[in-house]
Amino acid sequence: MHFTTRRRLVATSLAIALGATTLAACGSGSGDDAQSDGPADLTYWAWAPGMDKVVDLWNTTEGKKSGITVTVKKQASGDDLVTKIITAAKAKKAPDLVQAEYQALPTLVSNDVLADISGDVGDVKDAFAPGVWQQTTLGTDAVYAVPQDSGPMMFYYRADLFKEYGLTVPTTWDAFAETARALKKKDPSKALTTFSSNDAGLFAGLAQQAGAQWWTTKGDTWNVGIDDAATKKVADFWGGLVKEGAVDNQPMYTPAWNKALNTGKQIAWVSAVWAPGTLTTAAPETKDKWAMAPLPQWDAARPTTGSWGGSSTGVTNDSAHKKAAAKFAAWLNTDSAALATMVKEGGIYPAATAAQTGGALSQAPAFFSNQPDFYTTAAGIAKSTAPSAWGPNVNVAYTTFRDAFATAAKDKSDFGAALTAMQESTVADMKKQGFEVTG
Repeated sequence: MHFTTRRRLVATSLAIALGATTLAACGSGSGDDAQSDGPADLTYWAWAPGMDKVVDLWNTTEGKKSGITVTVKKQASGDDLVTKIITAAKAKKAPDLVQAEYQALPTLVSNDVLADISGDVGDVKDAFAPGVWQQTTLGTDAVYAVPQDSGPMMFYYRADLFKEYGLTVPTTWDAFAETARALKKKDPSKALTTFSSNDAGLFAGLAQQAGAQWWTTKGDTWNVGIDDAATKKVADFWGGLVKEGAVDNQPMYTPAWNKALNTGKQIAWVSAVWAPGTLTTAAPETKDKWAMAPLPQWDAARPTTGSWGGSSTGVTNDSAHKKAAAKFAAWLNTDSAALATMVKEGGIYPAATAAQTGGALSQAPAFFSNQPDFYTTAAGIAKSTAPSAWGPNVNVAYTTFRDAFATAAKDKSDFGAALTAMQESTVADMKKQGFEVTG
């Protein structure tokens, strides 16, 4: 089979480093069955709520026609699922399909878990924003999954308090900083927002918006650029605001953070499209007081947003029915009825652009009923999602972020040093695993 230079890199350096015998395109399920459209009995590991309802829809419609039956088995998400699926794959007992977060794809590919399904799903590429689709290709000519849901980032603010304090919604990061300072002058007891160290996904999305590419390849070598110029700019920006006290330095998702949002002690939040669900439980007394706007920009002439969260549907190398599994994965994430069911039952924000407005998303989230155009605005923002560049040890980078940035935020010390620690630990871990690394 044909490999580009970048795919040769993945097939050699990743396989050697992590013990994979080959990459996904040459999986264990080769043969006539793997190329068959059906009939087939497939197993799908997923964590999204209500996925059984979506699978029932398939089994009674497209599945009934094709003879392809799917059974969903509920799993834990995050690192727990990654560990479980890798263990199953090593024992040649992986399911046919798996729901995988975008940042987990390089790890799953390097462990020979996911198959290249480009020959079976390539025609659905245009259903997704380029930056979202790129996350499933890993910068190669392969396709390792079909995008399922996404998390374009946005700016949330208390519209009533912005009006009360005479604040203007910032459209640039410089304006964001000035807004934070202006609020402190008007009321020192309040903060525009907080810098949080307990969710690296937020920082990663902000870096992506600024143009960061944390993991890239050249020839047979990985380059780790976590401390690149774009990310340094983001780290210095937030570190400066924390140091001068213009924003808070407390972590998110704590009782104290919930109270700050609920009482108006913090009046804005840099988040993603799924934020209304979090605000519903964190700040229940503020319903209809918030509004959503595009993320502030580094270059107002080139609107871009980052991504925080999201997952995809991959086909495993253990599947004896890859073609049938790929057919289901494509349907699951592009069919209007399937997506409407996922939105209704699971509360996801679909990655497919056609499903981001109308239908199940024709009305704003209940918490934002004061902003009827919520999803229309969100869909426009989502189109500008910046591409990301994930590597095989995202978990190491994220762990170091939580440790190093937590200390820096608490002490109001140099964020640059924390970023250097993140870079160095990631590089050291990759070298330990046997990768050729620069950066």
